[in-house]
Amino acid sequence: MLEDKARYSFVRRCASDILNGLSDGLTHFSGTSRAAVLFALRPDSPMMLCDPQNLLKGHEPILKSLYVDNQHWRARESVEQDRRQYADITPVKDPGLAGLLSHGGYSGSVFFQQWFTEHHPDLCSAGPTECWLEHAVWRFSHDLANEVDLYTGISGYFLKEYASHAVRDHIIDLMNLSLGWDSLLRIYPVLDAVLMISETQEEGSWPEGRLLFIDPVTMDDLVFLVKFQEQIRPQLVNYKYVRKLLLTVERSGHHLVSDGRSILGICGDKLPCFSLCADFRGRHGFLKVNRNKICSFADGRFSSTTYQAKLVHLEELLLESPLGSSKSYFIFKIVASLVHHAQNRKHGCTIVIDLNSSPVTVSGQVLSPPLDLRMPRMLKMAKSLTKVDGALHIGADMHLHGFACLLAGRSFAGEDLARGARYNSALRFTAEHQGVIIVVVSSDRPVSVIHQGVDVHSVCAWSQKGGCVYDFELLRTWVRS
Repeated sequence: MLEDKARYSFVRRCASDILNGLSDGLTHFSGTSRAAVLFALRPDSPMMLCDPQNLLKGHEPILKSLYVDNQHWRARESVEQDRRQYADITPVKDPGLAGLLSHGGYSGSVFFQQWFTEHHPDLCSAGPTECWLEHAVWRFSHDLANEVDLYTGISGYFLKEYASHAVRDHIIDLMNLSLGWDSLLRIYPVLDAVLMISETQEEGSWPEGRLLFIDPVTMDDLVFLVKFQEQIRPQLVNYKYVRKLLLTVERSGHHLVSDGRSILGICGDKLPCFSLCADFRGRHGFLKVNRNKICSFADGRFSSTTYQAKLVHLEELLLESPLGSSKSYFIFKIVASLVHHAQNRKHGCTIVIDLNSSPVTVSGQVLSPPLDLRMPRMLKMAKSLTKVDGALHIGADMHLHGFACLLAGRSFAGEDLARGARYNSALRFTAEHQGVIIVVVSSDRPVSVIHQGVDVHSVCAWSQKGGCVYDFELLRTWVRS
């Protein structure tokens, strides 16, 4: 019995360390992220659940159908229960839970396991996150293959700092599909170079331009405009000089080309069968594989954000409003267009969406007649007006009723003194006016959607359970509770 208790305690610690590391690492990479795991240690073991942040809440019916009512997941005769086979992991199918990403597998030390995290709406690509989850599967299998006395507790730290490795693993997966397993392009030095160049200013300016990395065997597929002599090619590790060379392709549509070791020259827009491109855009940039974004980078680290507001919370609020689906859709498209324009121009703005049948009175430049924003030329005019201090006032009729509007309101307990006047004015105004949604675009922060005095994006939908080591629940009990 004591051995059973000791084993249970050991498994709890292993799973909790990985859950904490996974959640912390993904939170830095993608924003607030929860994590959960389902597992059965042996073929005859009950399915267990560890979900300290209620990530799987709402998915009880499908989990009950897949793992409680249906026992087909146990029928894996090819899985030998041998701890020494912990690295031989047979992947399992993603159950396809809405809004979640997952990865799981069968192994000799853990018969079945499935790890879950949130699928954020603004991911450049789900690939790095899926690699992260895949590594969590491997770490759990590895840890449980050891005896208690050999456990180091390092898996959580690995997963917390896994961002660059997850990006590299995803790039390698894509590269192997295109070039096979023997490519000469080394990814870790490339990622280091991208981060170092992104932080190097030239005469006070942040880098802009595209740096293309190719396998040397595909060099003949490029059309070079300029080609450096082989003996005097600039080395990639000379980050400051490479930063200077980026000036030659800034805003030109051309690429500076590297084989991962040196700079080969400058080419046009034609790409080989596989390429990795660092698209520098000032303070941030994007890594692209064959023109598809896989992640972004800024401030010396990689992240998943697209730097474009998805406005999911605004879309949900509009769909829940009494406007009807057609009006909600067009208002959402109008506001999204204004938000993206302000973001691309790197200036802040405030947009008041007034869903009342009679628009509320707002102090500012009142337009008579209002501008019909369904007309492209009027929408273009509204984009220009976003640069003026004050808010745009858009009614439920999809017309712009005013600009340079001042949002008055009394102070209340829900304010955030760490934010500026634009943000707190929006909190105050929506707290005092029904049927109003305000979108605040800050030049240095994510877009905020504010309704009824609350920033709906910052509302925490879960609470962290106390402690660092979590208890397990029987899945069959959890789905029926």
